[in-house]
Order: sequence, then structure tokens, then C-alpha cells
Amino acid sequence: MPSRKALAMPLAALLVAALTGTTPAAAAADTPGIKVENHATQPVFSRADAIKQTVYVEVAGTDSDNDGAPDRVAVDILRPKETDAGLKVPVIMEASPYYAGGNDVANHTVDVDENGNPLPTLRSLSSKLAAEPFAGYYDNYFLPRGYAIALVENLGSGRATGCPTSGDRNETAGPKAAIDWLNGRAQGFDADGNPVTADWSTGKVGMIGVSYNGTLPNAVAATGVEGLKTIVPIAAISSWYDYYRANGGVLAPGGFQGEDLDVLAKYVLTRQNGQEACGALIDSITTGQDRITGDYSPLWDARNYLNDVNKVKASVFVVHGLNDWNVKTKQFAQWWYALAKRNVPRKIWLHQGTHMNPFSLRTAEWLRQLHGWFDYWLHGIDSGIMREPQADVEIGPGQWGRHASWPLPGTAAVPLHLGSGGHLGLLPRPLSPRETFTDQKTRTAEQLVEATGADPNRLAYTTGELPADVRISGTPTVSVRASVKDGASPYLTALLVDYGADVRANGTLVPTGETLCYGQGVPGDTGCTALRTLGTATTPYKIVTRGWLDVRNRVRADRTQPLKGGKEYDFTWDFQPTDHVFKKGHRLGLVIISTDYDYTLRYPPGTKFTVAPGKSALKLPVVTPARW
Repeated sequence: MPSRKALAMPLAALLVAALTGTTPAAAAADTPGIKVENHATQPVFSRADAIKQTVYVEVAGTDSDNDGAPDRVAVDILRPKETDAGLKVPVIMEASPYYAGGNDVANHTVDVDENGNPLPTLRSLSSKLAAEPFAGYYDNYFLPRGYAIALVENLGSGRATGCPTSGDRNETAGPKAAIDWLNGRAQGFDADGNPVTADWSTGKVGMIGVSYNGTLPNAVAATGVEGLKTIVPIAAISSWYDYYRANGGVLAPGGFQGEDLDVLAKYVLTRQNGQEACGALIDSITTGQDRITGDYSPLWDARNYLNDVNKVKASVFVVHGLNDWNVKTKQFAQWWYALAKRNVPRKIWLHQGTHMNPFSLRTAEWLRQLHGWFDYWLHGIDSGIMREPQADVEIGPGQWGRHASWPLPGTAAVPLHLGSGGHLGLLPRPLSPRETFTDQKTRTAEQLVEATGADPNRLAYTTGELPADVRISGTPTVSVRASVKDGASPYLTALLVDYGADVRANGTLVPTGETLCYGQGVPGDTGCTALRTLGTATTPYKIVTRGWLDVRNRVRADRTQPLKGGKEYDFTWDFQPTDHVFKKGHRLGLVIISTDYDYTLRYPPGTKFTVAPGKSALKLPVVTPARW
């Protein structure tokens, strides 16, 4: 909480004014301090008069482009003009490799031969979620309330030096150095090379961002850097292996089939002389990422922030879409579980959107909670946010609930047993005969789910109509006993399906016709936004979640172990975590396939999988009805 002196004219200044009839310039009435009313900072500073500066911060100890000089990041800063008159403010920081746009890069081929080598085709990289300096809402909303905004152009992009490496330690070092500079521990320079200090900064920093920009807060928090008080990772990665791989198998982020670490690094390599400076380093990533076995390796371990979660000192406000198939839900969940084990102060929002910014979904409530969060952690104001429920979960379009924690309290693992003839239920069917399906490479998972009756390319098991709603919250798993022969596809893919017509979110945003003016406007930026809601459609089913396994990695992700054709093995793997209600009258289904057209590599067709249903089971994290 700011001292009373910071909120009012000093007593000595008042005496001078009373005796002389003048007001000292340093205490002029039009130079406000931080104003707090109703336990919240108030918008008393001018966005239009804000000071903008660019500082080039030296990343000591990091020379990723091997030019003999420490790498540098470019930091664009916007701060209240009163900071030039002695006001000190905390910083909201967003680091990104996207501020300078991206390059046109071809993705890897996903149609492969029996040895996993790519067949001769190319795919283009789709556009990533972009970011533009000061084009968001932080400056309009937070700067007037006594915050500075810092946008860090990370290594290898735009005006920075160094090289992008898709999540390696050098990328983490960039925004960490910016935090060090804000605390007087790193060197910064203006465009002419003159030293610049941040004497206007309190040293307290909150990092926020979506996608890659949300991943960097996770990475920097895992260094334990002093001064980073909170992070808000939105649709963020916690382990890059789980972004481009799954349980030993090569896997694509949704919508970016064929992308990998090297493709993304090439995409964001927008610095001057990028190919000359960084080409060899990115080539080494291409070699090291290994698209043949998909095994976990030291290259991936260096990009796993879970390794250092014990160093996290910052509070964490996690936000993720339950229908985000780009940065899949395992990314938030494994980070959340690890933070919970260490009692890190935390909060979570789970929504029904895809790879989205919560500002676009529930704007007013998002601003209210984010404001309270930053006020508490960066200004030390008791905003009440830490006494509110820890978890906000959208269980259906526009249907939000608030809960004490996530997964929801009262959740317990419930096994459902498979039986031949498509049965799925609470009772085991140990004598069920074995069933076989043959892999193919042209039909999508959706087409295989929609197929009626027996199908040669998948096995499907369903419950009867549910007598009551069933809510799951957490991470489902599946265990299958099976043999594999006559082909090369190493994948087992499991689809958890909700069969039953319902109105469901369809991944779009629809304008409501209303406008919210949330902050101060400037020319070209009104400080207003069109309010939107999730678009919906009535669909006969939904693939609630998926899980993938490379059967050669049935024991561990870092070791490929060949199978003996026709021999039965026990395979157990996880689905992507979720929170979902299977409604009364719907049927709950498990569909087992091999190649998942939009995600896995596509081997030559023909691999035969024979499953023993009576020795296989689905395990669901079911919420006790009274608890939700």
C-alpha cells in the first residue's frame, strides 16, 4: 500500500504555499500520485501525455549469434509523464518474438515412408497469433492507473540481436535481462549508445501474454529472477516437447500440421542479417529435434520449464481455452499441478474458446479481475482478489462457474471397462473376444467418429444413454492391451467423444453489437472495443479430448523400444486435460484409431492393431454431483 505521503502534498510544501501564496512546482496540483479508491488504483494519469522510450538491454552472458558481443533485446516503454518528476511505478511486461511480424516458411512433410522419412511434398506455415507494440489494452487501461508498459522484442526478432531458438534458455534470458535492468542489475542503452537507467521503476514486474508471449512468462518465472512478482500466462507452453510431441510421437499443434521447433525459429527470425547470423544454429535445431523417433532428449529437456518450477517465486494467473488444440490443455494443467504441489499463489481461468485472449471473451470481468490481480501483486493493494474463488470455469458457452480449486473438489477416478461389440460401462467384460482395426492415412478423426456401425479403420465403444449428467474435471487416461503387426504406424490415438445433439462453442467470436470503452483513447486507438461472445452451433457429437501414444515409447518417452509383431503389450497413456459435462441422455464414447490425420505423421496404410477389450479400460476424473 502506498504511504499517505505519496498520496498528498507534503506538509512542508503546504506551509510554503500558505506563507508565500505560491504552490511549489514539485507539488503542483496537476501532478498526481497513485490514487486508490475502493481498494483499486484509479485512472488519474494521462495516456496521451505518456513518455515513450526505447532501451536496448544487454543480455549478459548470452551470445547466441556468436558475434563476440552479448545479445541485446529492444524494450519499448510507455510510462506516465510524472515518472520524470519522481513518480515510481511498477511495470506490466509483454515479451514477444512477433512484434516485427514473421517470415514465410515451409512446414515439414507429414506423409512419411515406413521408416518415418518424409515423402516429397511441402506445406506452408499458417499465420501465428501476432502482436503489435501498444496495440492492445494494457496502455489504455493500466497506464492511467499508475503502471508502465514494457514490450520486449526478444532475441533474433526485429531490432534485437541474438537468435531465436523456440524456447531454449537464451530466449528466457532476454526478458529476464529486461527485468534485471528495471532493477538496476543490467545495462541498457539508447539508440545512440548512451547508458539508460530505470530510476522511475519500483522494480516490481508482472509479465503477461498469449501463446508464445504467454510462454515467456512461464520460462522467466522458472529462473526465479528477483523483481518478477506475478505472471499471467495465457494459452502458454510449459514444455515444448508436449507442444510438438506426445508420449514419444511426433505431433503437430492444431492448425499447424508439419510445424516444429526449427520452422517456428525461422518464422520469427526477423532481425537484420538473420540467416547469416543464425542459420547454422537453426540447422542444428533441425537435426536435434528428431522427427523420426520423436524421443525426448536433452534438446527438449532444455525447453521444459517444469524442471525449474521449484524456483518460481512469482504468483501465477493461468488462463487457457478448453478447446485450444494449438497449445493443448496439457500445457496449462501440468504447470498448474506442479505449482499446486509447491503452494505457489495462483488463480485459473478456463474458458470454452480456442487459442484466444480472454479480453475478447468476457471483457469487463476479465479487466476487473486482472486489475485486482495486478493491484495486489504490483502495488501492494488489498484488492480482495486473493479472497475470491481460485478457479473460474466456463462449462458451456457463457455458462461460468466459480470454484475453490481445479480440478474441481470432489473429483475421483472412475474406470469404465471396454467390451466387445462396442460396449463401455462400469462392469468389466473380461471374456470379450479380441477386435481388430487397420490403420489408414486419409480419413480424419471426425470422419471416423461419424462413421456408423463397424468400421475397418477404428474401434468404437459407447455407454448407453446416461441417466444423469456426468462432469469430468482433470486428466483422463486409457489403458489398452493390444498387438501390432503388418505395418509401420506406431501411433495409438484415443478419442473421448460426447455423443448427443447440443449447442456447442464452434471456435468463433460473434459481436454482440455493444461497445465497451475501457480506457483512455489516443489518436488511432479509441480505448474502446466491440464486445463479443463465443459463436455456437448445434452438433450431433463432440470430440471432448484426445490422447496419443507412440507404441515404441510405451515405457518412457526418451526411449524407443521396437515391438514384436503380433505380441500383446499393455499400453497406457493420457488424454489432454479437460472439464466437460456429458449431459443426461447423451452417450459417452471411446474411439481408438492410429493415424490422427490433423496431428500425427502419416505412415503408409495397412498397420493392423488387435485390441483385447476385456483387458482395457478408460479412467475418468468424475466430479461428485453434489460438488458442482
